[in-house]
Amino acid sequence: MNQAALREFNQQPVIRLVDDDVSFRRAIQRVLQTSGYLVEDYGSVGDMLLAGVGNYHGCLILDIHMPGPSGLDLQDMLKAHANSLPVIFVTGEATVRESVRAMKAGAADFLLKPIEAETLLAAVDKTLQEASSCRQQNEQFSSLRTRYASLSSREKEIVNMVGNGMLNKQISAALNVAERTVKAHRARAMEKMEVRTLAELVRSMEQLYRHNTERETISHLEAV
Repeated sequence: MNQAALREFNQQPVIRLVDDDVSFRRAIQRVLQTSGYLVEDYGSVGDMLLAGVGNYHGCLILDIHMPGPSGLDLQDMLKAHANSLPVIFVTGEATVRESVRAMKAGAADFLLKPIEAETLLAAVDKTLQEASSCRQQNEQFSSLRTRYASLSSREKEIVNMVGNGMLNKQISAALNVAERTVKAHRARAMEKMEVRTLAELVRSMEQLYRHNTERETISHLEAV
């Protein structure tokens, strides 16, 4: 098994360091490796893109001003990736506009050179913890969404009504079907959703509603 495949198998986070300053890059690499992190370093955005992002998780430590595509350009490129890497910017200088652009695009942190080892390690640790939590939540929601997609149209209709607080007899009247039919559809839906109680079903529907609302809000903000 080659080194890249081994990292993906172990799912150990990898710190990708992109900076055209060789001495700075080597110093940061030593700090991270001494603390037990796996590090891949690149002298330019182009070098990293040629190597490929890969599927193993971690974070990106990125300078802004480099020959060729800038760090901000790479951040924009990675946003379209299914598993976008969190970015920590470490740069010698940046305009207010660049700083705002980086943070609005979701940068995990923004640090100015020179930087103390403790400050960098704290930022990396916090970023990896948040990324791990986010990844777990996304996996859980993806599983929930898959289970919801397996419902029939009628089952979706009924669980959405349940999620809105409607009782079986109210759903029966609204759909003009027998109450026992509502109960049968709800039972099948709960089995497919892998929930055992009505409270669990309601919580699952609330998660779906909340996620969809958050996505709509984010899409609106990004369009502004």
